[in-house]
Amino acid sequence: MLNKVEICGVNTSKLPLLNKEEKERLFLKIKEGDEEARNIFINGNLRLVLSVIQRFNSRGENPDDLFQVGCVGLIKAIDNFDLEQNVQFSTYAVPMIIGEVKRYLRDNNSIRVSRSVRDLAYKVIQFKEKYIKEKGKEPQIEEIAKELGTSKEEIAFSLDAIQDPVSLQEPVYNDGAESIYIMDQVKDSKNTDENWAEKMTIDAALKKLNEKEKLIVTKRFFDGRTQMEVAEEIGISQAQVSRLEKSAMQHIKRAYK
Repeated sequence: MLNKVEICGVNTSKLPLLNKEEKERLFLKIKEGDEEARNIFINGNLRLVLSVIQRFNSRGENPDDLFQVGCVGLIKAIDNFDLEQNVQFSTYAVPMIIGEVKRYLRDNNSIRVSRSVRDLAYKVIQFKEKYIKEKGKEPQIEEIAKELGTSKEEIAFSLDAIQDPVSLQEPVYNDGAESIYIMDQVKDSKNTDENWAEKMTIDAALKKLNEKEKLIVTKRFFDGRTQMEVAEEIGISQAQVSRLEKSAMQHIKRAYK
């Protein structure tokens, strides 16, 4: 849909393109209140909006709607841009256009999130950014809860609520040898390995493993822990948990062939 010629009544194949000198000249006039210069500048940067919204092609949203929202981000960028910042306008404008589109997608998500929940999530993010900048590390959830005067559960819920859906096959870590995928962090009662393990005699299966493998398999498949939780509990990295888990399952499978 985003490769169609006309969006919001605008023929995208005929969009003008301004060079650096033209942008600077027009921007000086804009700061003086010249509306004609403002309109020319907006039209001369619609290609920028078009290039940004193409990143969201897979969302299935109406391109006309995304284009309009992107134009709002462009206008906000024009209103806030300062020539003295010594950066190109496009460098400044792209994040603002992306931010505007993401807000639109979040607010119009089929899974409705209340304003209070979103506001709490944004406060958490702001506090985390400030904390990391000052102390060089991420704050514990207890520290965030104390600072914002709320519970750990409400913080976790608010952050989950504003996340975009992702594929279970999306990698979250790669050390060059193997990847950890989102599905490795989620307990799934229909997981093939888990169903297979539950049908076996527990004692017989665990005897095939060393102590660390036995501990990981027990926590993962019988206690229902995620790899991240296991890593935190036994003091190793999630990548190590993933390797040991796969090694343990291979040992058991070989023993029962």
